[in-house]
Amino acid sequence: MFGSGAESGHENSAISGAALIPTRFVWPYGGRRVYLSGSFTRWSEHIPMSPIEGCPSVFQVIWSLAPGYHQFKFFVDGEWRHDDHQPFVSGNYGVVNTIFLPREPDMVPAVFSSDAPGGSNMDLDNDPFPRGEVIPRISEGDLDVSRHRISEFLSAHTAYELLPESGKVIALDINLPVKQAFHTLYEQVNAILQIQANSSISRGIPVAPLWDFCKGQFVGVLSALDFILILREMRCFWLGNHGSNLTEEELETHTISAWKEGKLHLNRQIDGSGRLCPRPLVHAGPYDSLKDVALKILQNKVATVPIIYSPSQDGSFPQLLHLASLSGILKCICRHFRHSSSSLPILQQPICSIPLGTWVPKIGESNGQPFAMLRPNASLGSALSLLVQAEVSSIPIVDDNDSLLDIYSRSDITALAKDRAYAQIHLDNMSIHQALQLGQDANAPYGLINGQRCQMCLRSDPLHKVMERLANPGVRRLVIVEAGSKRVEGVISLSDVSRFLLG
Repeated sequence: MFGSGAESGHENSAISGAALIPTRFVWPYGGRRVYLSGSFTRWSEHIPMSPIEGCPSVFQVIWSLAPGYHQFKFFVDGEWRHDDHQPFVSGNYGVVNTIFLPREPDMVPAVFSSDAPGGSNMDLDNDPFPRGEVIPRISEGDLDVSRHRISEFLSAHTAYELLPESGKVIALDINLPVKQAFHTLYEQVNAILQIQANSSISRGIPVAPLWDFCKGQFVGVLSALDFILILREMRCFWLGNHGSNLTEEELETHTISAWKEGKLHLNRQIDGSGRLCPRPLVHAGPYDSLKDVALKILQNKVATVPIIYSPSQDGSFPQLLHLASLSGILKCICRHFRHSSSSLPILQQPICSIPLGTWVPKIGESNGQPFAMLRPNASLGSALSLLVQAEVSSIPIVDDNDSLLDIYSRSDITALAKDRAYAQIHLDNMSIHQALQLGQDANAPYGLINGQRCQMCLRSDPLHKVMERLANPGVRRLVIVEAGSKRVEGVISLSDVSRFLLG
């Protein structure tokens, strides 16, 4: 590795404070391990490069650079190399390649030589950025125009348009035993799996509104997160000890209402007088605008909002019509603008060029937020704790190279209802791999990427493509992976896209 001594001359004349520009670097000459280093890392960091899917001899990486003059080299199988087919000069570190990025460019250059040997073997269909193509950058004006048109559309359409032509919504009585509720949500997820067996969608959102017969009202919802908290906390709350298992008998004797009251104590939702302060049900009416529904979901950090209609002014005799989610709203946007995408310039932008999603911190980033990933041999208890503490809905499961194997989501907790597994396991003794197998066919291969359980995208995918995938029922996030290696680069969720579009 080069030393990080003082840089001189034109080795690095980047403009400080300017917006960073995503720039593609390519090494098309093969190798086993290829890294990029340059003046933009002070020659002190190696940036891993990955083979392009369909063309294993071509390695690439996207790196954000400040406008200005930069030098770089490639570290291939332990040897420093430069590309003769790209601009190069002799510098402090021998022969190095160079690149100049003008200030506030309209387009971002991709570093690739059209004369590079081996180029004829490239599969352009699998190349996320075709050779010589540049990564477009959108102006603030175009972004504002896109957001304004989306806002206008959502404000002019109502939640009534989300209602399906036919279907059913499951509601649970608050006096139902927790055990029965657990099995009901498990059956709900299984039914969705059967309906979607011939599609690439693998899971729904296990959530059910709660009905209070005495009040004649819907008073809350029961979700997968409730069952995670039950398995982690409920035994200690009810029994006052640190028992390791939650038995079937305990689930049988305690109601949803008892759990909700216990949850208030766990979350310390108590007012100054010592009284419990239950969170009011977040709901919407059929004639509320789609924008209002989306904002309710985002601001309250919930997965769904019940659409409830009452024929009376006082709200009596409420009718549960639908469970609205961001995927349904996103589907309306995609359908409306499908044949007029030019009116939304943002839709053609690659996701790597816009502030969207949660990304694995780059080398040398000290202020990046930790990105949650786990190995398949990690315990189920650690996964559940991470889901709660990190406030995320899913965790990528990766191998030793951080390549995607599977994903563990909150909804996967319902698989423990199968054959009453929750009464027979210890959370710290069961691995994530074992937990995931509970909800799979016995003959299904581990890693499920072939079965499309893991919904993925590339950083080069345009926003409209990501939106279309997220608009499918049951898909709440896409894992961003590198082409070829499937190394995890980040996650984009429904809420990420919705917040970005709404500004």
